[in-house]
Amino acid sequence: MKKRLFVTGLSGFVGQHIQSRLASPGSSWELLPAASAYDLTNADSLIDLWPELPDAVIHLAGQTFVPEAFRDPARTFDINLFGTLNLLQALKARGFSGTFLYVSSGDVYGQVAEEHLPITEQQPPLPRNPYAVSKLSAEFLSLQWGLSEGWAVLVARPFNHIGTAQKDSFVIASAARQICRIKQGLQAPQLQVGDIDVTRDFLDVGDVIAAYFALLENGTPGQVYNICSGREQSIRSLIEQLADLAEVDVELVADPARMRRADQRRVCGNHAKLANATGWAPATTTQQSLRAILSDWEMRVRQQ
Repeated sequence: MKKRLFVTGLSGFVGQHIQSRLASPGSSWELLPAASAYDLTNADSLIDLWPELPDAVIHLAGQTFVPEAFRDPARTFDINLFGTLNLLQALKARGFSGTFLYVSSGDVYGQVAEEHLPITEQQPPLPRNPYAVSKLSAEFLSLQWGLSEGWAVLVARPFNHIGTAQKDSFVIASAARQICRIKQGLQAPQLQVGDIDVTRDFLDVGDVIAAYFALLENGTPGQVYNICSGREQSIRSLIEQLADLAEVDVELVADPARMRRADQRRVCGNHAKLANATGWAPATTTQQSLRAILSDWEMRVRQQ
């Protein structure tokens, strides 16, 4: 018999991919739909959300855009921290006692000295923006709830993820969109970019989701897990690979509006703890990810 899974944030980038995964045959989980529309910042909207009790919850929903968090930190906290509290209280009131996976972010580590790379879960978090502070706060809240209520609560800290259907406010999606527009003759062969000479730890969204399910099945309650590739790649190299795959010659042009100089020049995570607990390993190559992203944007640009 399939286990019932409730996921917040289903309409977002990762949520859409979770829906696709659960729709495929062979999944041991079934998606438990919300009984009505809800807003995490409105506790009353969560009261009658579950006609049946879920066996597990993945809490994905949140305000994820860092510039927006600086612009309106109070709203970011309202969604990411107090929204999480509202969800936990509503689940408790309904009698939930299953597994709760809080999806945080590798951004909570903040600036990490190069001698401390790759980043393990032992690295003390030092968030540098309101978004990361809100995520770390909600981590502590979720873990405290697990201790107080006896729930199996786990925290995932995914690093940068890429894949189809991502908004073009994210760097690789933006580059892919522009490359497809160039290929279709819709813009000059110049790519507007920000600070691309930094490295990040990129993972395909499908591998991120596989890690979430691996944690639901085999993660240790009360623990925090990095979800990452374990490899650092420069943003410039990924953009160049996209252009090569699309067979487009492009000139990279620095756009002052995109030029937020990153304090953290290099990022690389360590996923040994996750691998040891669950047997998870990344299964998608960067090239496979980039091909899928290009194909997706080719279609989206044609439809625009």
